[in-house]
Amino acid sequence: MLGIIGGTSLLYCDLPALEEKTVWTPYGPASVHVGEIALMLRHQADRPPHQINYRAQMAALALCGVDRVVAFGSVGSLKPLIQPGTVVLPTDYLSLTDIPSFHNHAIEHVMPAMDQDLVRQISGAIPTAEVGGIYVQTRGPRIETISEVQALAKVADVVGMTVASEATLARELEIPFAAVCTVDNYANGLSDEVLTYEHILATSKKYARRTEDLVGAVVHALGE
Repeated sequence: MLGIIGGTSLLYCDLPALEEKTVWTPYGPASVHVGEIALMLRHQADRPPHQINYRAQMAALALCGVDRVVAFGSVGSLKPLIQPGTVVLPTDYLSLTDIPSFHNHAIEHVMPAMDQDLVRQISGAIPTAEVGGIYVQTRGPRIETISEVQALAKVADVVGMTVASEATLARELEIPFAAVCTVDNYANGLSDEVLTYEHILATSKKYARRTEDLVGAVVHALGE
């Protein structure tokens, strides 16, 4: 079963007809919308990025029978040439914050990675997406400083607050994982825009139909 994880950008989308249910996991409960696919809204109960129970959410998807995951996330561009409105399929990631793990009581060394086969399949479903680039995860909910953005731009292409955690946990569960990143703004200091949460919500609402189309393309290509 295909698992879809969505964030702010899905709040304004018409979602598929799925049944919502609560899945109880060893890490707490998580709400999942289940049908032909499994849909996880990462910000359920209005949780900000630093308070998301990633382990419960990923465990719930696994318990629902998910065998591949595509995460959708709004990101900021770290490069002037990556303009807002661009769709990026990152092929690697790094994190500047703590990454959750299922192996808190055992010594397990997991090799983290995006699943390149899944990335290729998604690129076929979304031919306008830019394939490649590095996603960097920072700790929300605050926006990165201008100095942080300048430093991050030397090693990454887009910045977000969630995907690295989800990708690593999926890898620990041996579930192939890829991300579809919608560039909704330039990172702090790359434009004259003053980034606020309200601005990010307005941008997500503006691109809601695009996000619907992207989710639909992925589900059509990978949902069987």
